[in-house]
Amino acid sequence: MADPRLTLAGRMGVLPGFHDLAGQWRETSVETAVALLAAMGLAVPTAAEAQAALDDHAVRLPQDVICAAGARPDLALDDWQLTFEDGTEAEGNGPLPVLPLGIHRLRAGGRDYTLLAAPPRLPGPARCWGLAAPLYGISETGIGSYADLAVLAKGMGRQGAAFLGINPVHAGFPTEPQLSSPYTPSHRRRLNVIHLPGGPGTPGPRIDYARDIPARMAALRAGYDAFPGDPAFDAWQAAEGEGLQRFALHQALSARLGAFWGDWPATLASPDTPAAIAARADLAGEMRFHAWLQWRAERALAAAGQAARDGGMAHGLYLDLAVGTHPFGAETWEDRASFAFGASLGAPPDAFAPQGQNWSLAPFSPLGLRAQAYAPLAETLRRQLQFAGVLRIDHILGFERAYWVPDAAPGAYVAMPRDAMLAVARIEAARAGNAVLVGEDLGNIPDGLREALAASGILGCRVAMFEREGWHPPAFRPAESYDQGAIASFSTHDLPTWRGWRRGADIAARAGIAGQETAAGQQERAEEVVAFDRLLPDPGLDALHGFLARTPSRLVAVQAELLLDMADQPNLPGTVGEYPNWQLRLPVAAGDFPALPSVARTASIMRDHER
Repeated sequence: MADPRLTLAGRMGVLPGFHDLAGQWRETSVETAVALLAAMGLAVPTAAEAQAALDDHAVRLPQDVICAAGARPDLALDDWQLTFEDGTEAEGNGPLPVLPLGIHRLRAGGRDYTLLAAPPRLPGPARCWGLAAPLYGISETGIGSYADLAVLAKGMGRQGAAFLGINPVHAGFPTEPQLSSPYTPSHRRRLNVIHLPGGPGTPGPRIDYARDIPARMAALRAGYDAFPGDPAFDAWQAAEGEGLQRFALHQALSARLGAFWGDWPATLASPDTPAAIAARADLAGEMRFHAWLQWRAERALAAAGQAARDGGMAHGLYLDLAVGTHPFGAETWEDRASFAFGASLGAPPDAFAPQGQNWSLAPFSPLGLRAQAYAPLAETLRRQLQFAGVLRIDHILGFERAYWVPDAAPGAYVAMPRDAMLAVARIEAARAGNAVLVGEDLGNIPDGLREALAASGILGCRVAMFEREGWHPPAFRPAESYDQGAIASFSTHDLPTWRGWRRGADIAARAGIAGQETAAGQQERAEEVVAFDRLLPDPGLDALHGFLARTPSRLVAVQAELLLDMADQPNLPGTVGEYPNWQLRLPVAAGDFPALPSVARTASIMRDHER
């Protein structure tokens, strides 16, 4: 007889096991099941407690119903009460009314339903190309700013680029300069204020966050102290409501108590405790400062998007949504119910990481999302799409299943409500004027996910160094075989550049950190380079961009580091202080970049291929 803890875990979405990349079956243990249930808020350490939860049907969640916006859902119930997304209500018997775009709630027969009225499929974009650049690295000194972004966007638009892609701009940890990864945010619904212009910056090939962030924050503080007030700011702050006030309170408390709320007194463990509510009066001035920073950041990012469109970019900014959030940042402090605690997002064991990976990121809880009718996901997407014509969803594999690593047990996969989450994504993209969505579908891809993305009109990612017909010996796919519903690029921010790949710079960097020999790896890379070069007329960068331009893929991303012939990659996954992650500055300023000969040649190549 199955252990009730495994049965309950299965009911909550914990998968019984998985095949790793080597084909080995890894079964979910009782220990892991108990830990992951606890992370979801279900404490059942014993079989008897799990059985009681099963018998009691303790977890009752709304049933998801996905239907087409502008149509009646295929659902007929007696005595139903419907609450539309805008708050208006209706009731009746039998068929439901036509539902407008959005997420609506229904109650009938003692049961709750979440009605997701979404477009069945997003329209595909026209063939085009754009630039991917590191926002932090586009300034000659200091940290790249939203003002630098506007300059770069306008210039690249005039060169024919249809979008400008950057790293995530979620709110970070300005009091912890060493925590500079844009993929470890404090809050994905707020913006990173270190990209506001101000203060002296440190020149050189690398960004010095330890010096530049305090200098920038001091300059911003001086700017706020001289701020005379503005009715537009007051109106914006009032419209943002309680969510902004909670974030501002978190930031003000962070300045006094440290960045991570897990280290704060228990009396301040959430924004709803009496101590936190009382702190609002004491910290009102500081809260206004942090609200002002967010107002400034939103205006600056919106201005960059407008500059992109003024320059002729069809899609404007291409933003990036991080897969998770810091477990003790502002997002989890404000919205505890949406996240799992005691488990981190990660990746299962593979050849690269035999022990698996722990990303130290809090995952969305499938129970929390369903209980709140997906409002946290919808708002997170909406916040990005108010500035972006294209939005990349990092590790969209997590819409199908997410690998959770508990604090003291092996990891396991947790099934997510994929179809409902994709419907939410389509709703928000349509609401934003049919924005383009890109899902990062790289890695151990679950069966059916790419088909589901294609059916939703969400583009996948096709990275040339991974697009192969064979691995041993290496054989790369020709340009003509690439998927149409995708964005094609040679590399990503986590992978070597064109020059670095050809020279094995990533192999040398990892070997140097681990103290290993490189001969075997470099020999294998040399064989890969020869194999890829068979697809090109010559081994130059222009030939590579001609290859990408020929693909059927709707979008092509050209990377700034490639256009500058840089060898070092922006980030070396699996490292922290051993490699200068997110520190490498582009050797050309934002205003000068669009005039580079390599940019002009690339733009011409793209035009020749009707992009």
